[in-house]
Amino acid sequence: MTGIRQVAEALRGLLLNAATGLAALGLLVMLAAGVLLVPVAGVGLLVVPRVLALVRLLARAQRWWAGGVLERDLDQRYRWRIGPGLRVPLGTAVRDPATWRDLGWLAAHSLTWPAPILLLAPLLLALDQVWSGVSAVEPGTQATFAISVAVVALAGTVLAVLPMLEGGQARLTGLLMRSDASLTGRVRELMASRAAVLDAQAAELRRIERDLHDGAQAKLIAIRMNLALLRSAPDPEQARALIDEAGEVAGQALAELRDLVRGIHPPVLADRGLAGAVEAAALLCPMPVHVEADLPEQLEAPLESAMYFAAAEALTNVAKHSGATAARVRLRHAEGVLRLAVWDNGRGGAGRAGGTGLRGIEHRLSALDGTLTVTSPPGGPTELTMELPCA
Repeated sequence: MTGIRQVAEALRGLLLNAATGLAALGLLVMLAAGVLLVPVAGVGLLVVPRVLALVRLLARAQRWWAGGVLERDLDQRYRWRIGPGLRVPLGTAVRDPATWRDLGWLAAHSLTWPAPILLLAPLLLALDQVWSGVSAVEPGTQATFAISVAVVALAGTVLAVLPMLEGGQARLTGLLMRSDASLTGRVRELMASRAAVLDAQAAELRRIERDLHDGAQAKLIAIRMNLALLRSAPDPEQARALIDEAGEVAGQALAELRDLVRGIHPPVLADRGLAGAVEAAALLCPMPVHVEADLPEQLEAPLESAMYFAAAEALTNVAKHSGATAARVRLRHAEGVLRLAVWDNGRGGAGRAGGTGLRGIEHRLSALDGTLTVTSPPGGPTELTMELPCA
């Protein structure tokens, strides 16, 4: 029964492979047509992103099938995500190596999917002819046994070849669609992530040192000078003024230290969790911000901290640069991924080259294997999607 089940699964896999091959051929034609239509009033710019979204979905189905056959993970990490209506950030998708791997597989698969049929066709034709010979031979003759043996041998060959053909197609898919989790790619990614972490830590230490030197330290020195003057003050009114001034400066120093601590780990994050902290940050924006949150009760502290600061930076960018009159924040945890989307109805045109805000968010997220996707056409709206794996 196990052998029959394996053959049935192999046949089903080859049929599925043929279906995805036909779909790949169709998408390849659509993609070529979209590229040719780009100069025609930009029509291709509407077609190509949606075709890339369909290619990604088809490649995901193919990886799922091939991974099951090969019994290994062929999952792929992308730097972009598919939005409603198959909307895709074309610039990010074109720069993503995973997109080009998918396109390479698409071209190869659209040409190679008939190979199992071409290999099986001669065997099936020979089996049909031999079976016809068995039917034509009179029962009891010596040829009946020989032809029957040939039928069994050919049928056994067909059944044995089916799993081999399925495995060959799966290995071809694995070769063409090797994910970034391969050793070389993963080492390169981790080295870049480590460099980003070190840069972020160095920048944070410089900020803390500057804030202490220019803020709290200067005010403590002023308090010490006031106390020194207080010793030699002959006039009680002057002494009282020095004491009042020292108390005011001490209050300012204490407030700056609180702000400094809040920048390292906000108390609201510890008191109210990530959802409450994001809601508190949204209240500081000058425009109305609608917050939707669907989170488990507790997440790991580094994840919450990184996502909170990313959200705060994104909302700050909205308030300073977008010219928006409304914004929306969606916070979700699903399938092992913490996802934050910040949308605004501003002027659009946001990009990593426009300033350090988005690059800072990207570096903060990359330290935890996270990604940032920016969708911001000129004229708006703008949507930032931040994702952090929780496993």
